[in-house]
Amino acid sequence: MRAPCETMSSALDAAYYGTPRREILPLLPTPVERALEIGCGTGATLHLLREQGLVRWAGGIEIVPEAASRAEAVCDAVWALDIEKELPPIEAGSLDLILALDVLEHLVDPWGTVDRLVPLLRPGGTMIASIPNVRNYRVSWPLLFSGSFDYDPAGGLLDKTHLRFFVRRTAVALMSRAGMSVESVTVTGIKPGKLKWWLIKLSGGLLTDLYALQFLIRSARTAP
Repeated sequence: MRAPCETMSSALDAAYYGTPRREILPLLPTPVERALEIGCGTGATLHLLREQGLVRWAGGIEIVPEAASRAEAVCDAVWALDIEKELPPIEAGSLDLILALDVLEHLVDPWGTVDRLVPLLRPGGTMIASIPNVRNYRVSWPLLFSGSFDYDPAGGLLDKTHLRFFVRRTAVALMSRAGMSVESVTVTGIKPGKLKWWLIKLSGGLLTDLYALQFLIRSARTAP
């Protein structure tokens, strides 16, 4: 979960800003002529999509100037701006895909931001978001058993720059706004064959949200 810091101050920051999000590939619609990523970092995910022929035109928004500068090398257009204050000069109804991967939890008003972004999508266009799950046992168990809810300066579920927190229901509600309809919800952090996976299987799926790190939510614009 990326903190919107002002500079890429370490190799760790550079690796994070430059790591493509391959887990979204199964969620992509086809075809995608025009895609916009909010918080694109150095453009690694958009570069991956273009390399694989999944996107023809790729634009990015990135608030960190150094990362935005690097993204320019792999994107058709990059805007270094605060998405809560202004939108890029993109024609309404012209996008097939908007990506918001570990971004919305850093915003003061993610609901209003989603409302403003949706009109950029064509009817039937797709928005994919990755949203941290605050119900994860790493947060809920310390809160329940020891009263701990400690922010982490190094990132993670309780990254100190997270302003908003979501569980499955509220994450789905966020992605159901402004004429959007949720098409699928998947989770990250659970690997087949591992202990968590078996516990979830034995519980009939009831423990899924205790072990899920993030919700990957795909929504479609169903209303004009």
